[in-house]
Amino acid sequence: MKGWSIRDSAELYNIGGWSNGYFDLNEEGNIILTRGATGTHDIDIKKVADDLVRRGLSMPLLLRFSDVLRQQVEQIHKAFNDKIDEYGYEGSYKLVMPIKVNQQRHVVEELLEYGRPHGLGLEAGSKPELLVAIALQSGGGGGLVVCNGYKDTAYVETALLAQRLGVQTLLIVDRFQELQVIVEAAKRLGLEPNIGVRAKLSTRGSGRWAESGGDRSKFGLTAGEMVRAVHVLQEEGMLDRLKCLHFHIGSQITAIRAVKDALTEASRVFIDLYKMGAPLEFVDVGGGLAVDYDGSKTNFHASRNYSLEEYAADVVYQLLGALDEAEVPHPTIISESGRALVAHHSVLVFDVVGRTEEITQLPPPPDSDTEHQIIEEMREVATTVNRKNFQEAYHDAVQLKEDAMSLYRHGILDLEDRAKVEQLFWGTARKIWKMVRELPYIPEDVESLPNQLADIYYCNFSLFQSVPDSWAVKALFPVVPLHRHREQPTRNAILADLTCDSDGKMDQFIGLHDVKNTLELHPLDGSDPYVLGIFLIGAYQEILGDLHNLFGDVNAVHIASKPEGGYSVKHVVEGDRVRDVLGYVSYDQRTLMERLRAGIESALQMGNISFEQSAALLRHYEAGLAGYTYLENRDHLERLLSSIVPQPHLQVVKPGA
Repeated sequence: MKGWSIRDSAELYNIGGWSNGYFDLNEEGNIILTRGATGTHDIDIKKVADDLVRRGLSMPLLLRFSDVLRQQVEQIHKAFNDKIDEYGYEGSYKLVMPIKVNQQRHVVEELLEYGRPHGLGLEAGSKPELLVAIALQSGGGGGLVVCNGYKDTAYVETALLAQRLGVQTLLIVDRFQELQVIVEAAKRLGLEPNIGVRAKLSTRGSGRWAESGGDRSKFGLTAGEMVRAVHVLQEEGMLDRLKCLHFHIGSQITAIRAVKDALTEASRVFIDLYKMGAPLEFVDVGGGLAVDYDGSKTNFHASRNYSLEEYAADVVYQLLGALDEAEVPHPTIISESGRALVAHHSVLVFDVVGRTEEITQLPPPPDSDTEHQIIEEMREVATTVNRKNFQEAYHDAVQLKEDAMSLYRHGILDLEDRAKVEQLFWGTARKIWKMVRELPYIPEDVESLPNQLADIYYCNFSLFQSVPDSWAVKALFPVVPLHRHREQPTRNAILADLTCDSDGKMDQFIGLHDVKNTLELHPLDGSDPYVLGIFLIGAYQEILGDLHNLFGDVNAVHIASKPEGGYSVKHVVEGDRVRDVLGYVSYDQRTLMERLRAGIESALQMGNISFEQSAALLRHYEAGLAGYTYLENRDHLERLLSSIVPQPHLQVVKPGA
């Protein structure tokens, strides 16, 4: 049998399928950011994580790779511009980043930096997001801001006044009632609005968020409301301000057919509005450009059955054909492809803090003949199972275990007897799985053994804070060890987070052919920390995260490649301290300390605590308030520092020295 290789690991975790060429494995068996992302050289992500720990940053760490953001901006623009040139489309293309997808300041600022040559725009779906977008797009650069969501008078007036700063605000009428608010505000301020209407298409999207579109969608104007909107603007002398048709049929559209159908319907609406006298300059196809999280390239909810190039080609070609046939000028195409822009750039890195597993080592035979018959029979099954009788042995073991439980409930077996039965059962199950897992055909009744035998790997992160979609909607994200890929992973495991919630676990993972309930991982060796990464979490996860069990934001670090090689740390956004999250729920540090001191004084008076113990408790309490909300692995830092070979000019100082 051939030995395990790095390519075997890459195939097992399907890295080539979901990584978009940004992640791979190196010869050391570590996962890397590739030169496909940086343009020049690879960056070892495990070494980056170790360096950050040596800098004093504790895991979990959220690594944001600026190079990936730059590449995604370039790729999406290139895909659309190439198709515009190829098909002879006479309009242009504008990419817009919906702030709601990732509101983090450094992320949005970097996107604007990389998108400035292309005129990257922002989409605001609320008043706070509008204020951010105006500030970032101001300065006379003509930055586009698409204004969606519920709008009151203050929202509309702010957007209109921003035009005086050179910001091109496009007010999308999501509800018919908003049109009058826009008209009245524009008259009052003496400003000309740029108005768009959002069409409530009958076409629905595909995938988990298909309900976002269709006749019962939350936002959008019906056909009748759009006709009324044209008449209102005609009466107000503002029909020339109707600049845009907008539609959105849902996030993460998994099937390209849904995109084509929506474009066919939207093209007809665009043409009819134009012929009614609206000088439309933009068509906004909304969001929905999906991310292939599992790498299967199917219309499964975690994937997509089309490429970026096919998506761009269909958008441009469908519009071109319909508009040319109707002899309508080609508008600027806008897409709000936020998920595709930012999903790949973030990786959550965390260490495994422990493991539980079934005891599968067979118990030794008894010293006397006092063992119950059912235990003797179970031991016989465990010791005689082989490749010829494994199926019969499994059936016998299951029956004996059930019989033993019945005897235990009736008081015939005691707890020690029950423990022996369970140990023998799991030992038998482990032996059977080792025998059959390499067979070309595995009988259905033993297929579930990996799930039954799975370890629980306890991990230093909060699912609810860092990967909430995994819990809320069972979204799939790639989970991969950052290292040890030269070794074959021999354990099947599920991941449990630090929260006390039984839902705080990941038990659905990307498989080569289907979703699997366990993940292949390496055994914990007890010396070096075992470090995992959850990839493609750059869209929505941070802002949707909550404070379950008061686990707060994690340490976030922006990493960028250096042209000469290596990497630089652009930004460090320190995660929440305990006192921070306590403040979020109205606990005051000073009040807590006062109550603790009062309790200590009472305990001292009663003789329940010594002066030295009370002082130690106060030190620990104050340090806890100032500490990270997650586990801080001091041993990990000690090992990293001890592995450094001291240089004559370099003095390594360990913590506490």
